[in-house]
Amino acid sequence: MALEIERKFLVKNDAWRAAIEQEWHIVQGYLATTGTLTLRVRMKEDDAYLTIKGPPHGITRSEFEYPIPPADARAMLRELAILPVISKVRYRVHYGDRLWDLDVFSGANEGLELAEIELNRADEHVSLPPWAGAEVTADPRYSNANLARHPYKDW
Repeated sequence: MALEIERKFLVKNDAWRAAIEQEWHIVQGYLATTGTLTLRVRMKEDDAYLTIKGPPHGITRSEFEYPIPPADARAMLRELAILPVISKVRYRVHYGDRLWDLDVFSGANEGLELAEIELNRADEHVSLPPWAGAEVTADPRYSNANLARHPYKDW
């Protein structure tokens, strides 16, 4: 089984921008969200994926991701997704020996910046970079599925 183990932090300054290694524009929409399942379609540049996530258990949850035809993803985003869809630029940044993903949201979630670190174990130690602010891993408001239903601009 594929597992996602991640922690999420607010971003408190732009110091991370000096360490950008890659960036992608991402558009994603949620086709279904329940207490036990999330079904997401994502366009990452010209690639498309369908992702199924299980319920969180602390910072761990099952995650299954499959490539799909981009035309299918565009149709799902247009016809089936909860609105508004999530639009963001994801930046890949090194801090120490770790890779971080920093998401800068636009559209209905403009103004929100989140940093995520994927872990191998839930109890793994993480040295926080100086640009990492408050941890929001356990705050459901910051899940992308929730941001689709309750955009940041409406808080």
